[in-house]
Amino acid sequence: MTAEKTTTKRPDRIRFDGRILFLTEDTSLIRCQLEAGEDLSFDPARPLMNNISTDEITPGWVCFYYDETLGDYVYVGMREGAVKKDEVKRGRFRAVVSGLSKGCGSSRETAPFAEKAAGVELVIAQTIEKIYGQNAQNIGLLTSTDFGLVERIRRGEEIPLAEFTRGLDAISRSIVEYGGLFNYNKARLAGEVMPPPVETEKRPMNIVEKIIARHAFVSAGRVGVEAVRPGDALFAVADVRFSHEYVTPMAESLFKHALGRDARVTEPASVFAFRDHLTFLGRVMPEEKRRMGLLDRANGLAVTQENFTDEQGIKLYGGTEEHGSEAICHNAVVEDLALPGQLVIGTDSHTCMAGVLGCFAFGVGSTDMANAWYTKDIRVKVPEVVRFRLNGEKRADVSAKDVMLKILSTDYMKQGKGIGQVLEFAGEGLREMPVDERATLTNMAVEAGGFTGIIEPDEVTLEYLTRTRGLDAGEIRKGFLRSDPDAEYAARFEIDLAEIRPMVATPGDPRNGVNISDLNAEVKINAAYGGSCTGGKMADMDMYAAVLKRAVEQGRRVAPGVHLYLQFGSQKIKQYARERGYIEIFERAGAELIDPSCGACINAGPGASTSPDTVTVSAQNRNFPGRSGPGQVYLASPFVVAASAIAGRIVEPEEFLKEREEELVGA
Repeated sequence: MTAEKTTTKRPDRIRFDGRILFLTEDTSLIRCQLEAGEDLSFDPARPLMNNISTDEITPGWVCFYYDETLGDYVYVGMREGAVKKDEVKRGRFRAVVSGLSKGCGSSRETAPFAEKAAGVELVIAQTIEKIYGQNAQNIGLLTSTDFGLVERIRRGEEIPLAEFTRGLDAISRSIVEYGGLFNYNKARLAGEVMPPPVETEKRPMNIVEKIIARHAFVSAGRVGVEAVRPGDALFAVADVRFSHEYVTPMAESLFKHALGRDARVTEPASVFAFRDHLTFLGRVMPEEKRRMGLLDRANGLAVTQENFTDEQGIKLYGGTEEHGSEAICHNAVVEDLALPGQLVIGTDSHTCMAGVLGCFAFGVGSTDMANAWYTKDIRVKVPEVVRFRLNGEKRADVSAKDVMLKILSTDYMKQGKGIGQVLEFAGEGLREMPVDERATLTNMAVEAGGFTGIIEPDEVTLEYLTRTRGLDAGEIRKGFLRSDPDAEYAARFEIDLAEIRPMVATPGDPRNGVNISDLNAEVKINAAYGGSCTGGKMADMDMYAAVLKRAVEQGRRVAPGVHLYLQFGSQKIKQYARERGYIEIFERAGAELIDPSCGACINAGPGASTSPDTVTVSAQNRNFPGRSGPGQVYLASPFVVAASAIAGRIVEPEEFLKEREEELVGA
């Protein structure tokens, strides 16, 4: 007699009984479907909406919920107010269709969860972002890039489940068949399904492949395989697992629902939690949202996280509204936690910032983290890697932010070819970049839809870790890995740093990069924001200070009608600025200084806009619609942010850095 199975699979064929919602570039057509009940025919010539970010699917304030309530608010952050509360759920839509890069931006699993909670069973898009797609699989939301499904659904066909697993690796295919990651892992732990063994023979590998091979889970007590190649599917053991207050409560709920109220986190010493996202929310939340009880709900997330970490013995990087966060998670992971050669996972898309130390670091969703708390491993499909070789020497008024905006503006990235790929940065042009500047490159790899970013560790990495953490150089070197000279890459690009000029990404997408000199018209600003994990590092403070010191010496201050916000990424960074006299310079220039927190970058702190007319130049990493309030956000380097605050319009920083450039030439 065979044992009764503990889990059940999805049916082999699925019928979608309901309407299809087309998210079109023309938002009036969206209104027709939602408000008037009109059903659009599928017209391949009709432009569909591209780059629908998770901020639009579930704006930050919606993420204070982590239950079925999310379905009431799906898409309420969409551009032009195209969708209102409850409309998708009331409309009985079972499939949603859109264009390129569905689910770009933050790794928040609330986005696909809200779609599913609203009754959506299938998402069809021209391209689907990596983290969003994985989160959808984890919760049982089907996805496809096959537009031929539209008419088949309209005809009432039963669609074979195989249509939604075609092209997936074996693990992802099984997760879809079992209706989600938890069901799959129950079957896995019960021995009903097993990931296929990695059988790749020894081959030249890049640094990412080497790290994955070292961390591949084989069997209990056995970790590591000889080699891997792109497409191999496996579970890999994580060295560092972290979450923040936005996500920890949802992950805890999933964790205990699946494993019981007394479930324990495995090896809690390698697990960390952060209160860093909503620290200053009370300073900026509109009265309308307060009346909805959202501030209490948001503060409750931090309380729930603190209770969970106390219960599980997890280190919590805390904070208060009076003094800010101890650190933004990504800054702390680089400053305190990650090491070369490690595998790092976090519930935030910018986990990739830690790749600056030569580790494989990437963002995951709530379900992934809840599973990893117990199993310590995470599923990985070995990604393709794109190599960017940085050559030459950049101008003194150009920073790593300009380099990254240039890379993001290439056709390769705009066409979505970078989705799911790792961006590896190399070349002699990196040698003069400190770790903080390099971290801007790895941090923003996800803005290309990339899996992560990584830089091979070198003497700069070694000096940073020994100086800041007092670690033994020999022990650090044990994690140093190099890409083999004949390793395979999906693509290789040469970047001449000398050709890069100060840039901005125009509102709507980080991939909208243009030279400031090529802007069609003068861009007057209302605000300038220097902060976030990307723009609040020590090297960023150096850049703000270089510009503002020169301005103060000239008797100039922040332009009338402009508000300059400077926010530190951690308490260590704030102390660094204090020791170097930067705080006095910032205050004399007229900047408002803000203690550490994610803040304005996620529309949860000073610097976020309150009006669509507000124009902000910002050193943060993304500018999707609604990301930092309803205003228009231009992304730029710390140099440009500071110089523009003084000028009252977006300008190149050259005039403020002439002396600095002369000093560098003289040196």
